[in-house]
Amino acid sequence: MLFFSTARPIIGMVHLLPLPGAPNARSMREIREAALADARALARGGVDGILVENYGDAPFTGGTVEPQVIAAMAVLAAEIRAAAALPLGINVLRNDAHSALAVATASGASFIRVNVHIGSAETDQGHLDGRAYETLRYRDQLRARVALFADVFVKHARPAAGLDLAGAARDTAYRGGADALLVTGSETGAAADPERLRRVKEAVPDHPVLVASGVTPENIGDFRGADGYIIGSALERGGRAGNRVDLRRVQAVVRALKRR
Repeated sequence: MLFFSTARPIIGMVHLLPLPGAPNARSMREIREAALADARALARGGVDGILVENYGDAPFTGGTVEPQVIAAMAVLAAEIRAAAALPLGINVLRNDAHSALAVATASGASFIRVNVHIGSAETDQGHLDGRAYETLRYRDQLRARVALFADVFVKHARPAAGLDLAGAARDTAYRGGADALLVTGSETGAAADPERLRRVKEAVPDHPVLVASGVTPENIGDFRGADGYIIGSALERGGRAGNRVDLRRVQAVVRALKRR
């Protein structure tokens, strides 16, 4: 699929510790050491790609992140890419696609994730509007060879009233120009609804559709139709998002997914 070496890639999360300027911010040395350890564990465990996210920066802004976040993520992403030698993605929370594209361009990342790309949603950051118009034009301006992975009815959010799932999927792909679509559960670590996956794939049969939350060895059978997986919590110590990556959990999840 796309730039991955397998048809159904497994993408592991590197959840960064709080960056400079965030509550409980850590030193860049501590952040770098944790991020590189996680990336190496993911690579050793057999994932096909890595998605880097400023997960530790909560609470997140609904607008543009501060300059030090962009600078820190660009440096860290470049080092992670060199250490893991895998396709790399960038997600700048909560919904800063411009900064994600800047980080991806500087670090050589292959894709970004955008939580609200089209339409609008009510989130824990307030009302967020999709900015597909700006995002795609900025990508062209940068001449960035960076794919766009966009959520359809993203977690920790309520879509605009009356918005239809299939219609939103089609708009995200065909009017919003997303390269791949993501399906999640209601919150981080929560499993997606298999029926939602089926409906999005049916609506957009010519685009990859990945499950992007709550995948475990126990429920993988529910998502056999997915074109890939983005996994964070299940690969981290105790199965809890934000903990450091556990190599044994990575190996177990990868084995379960590859067997299916």
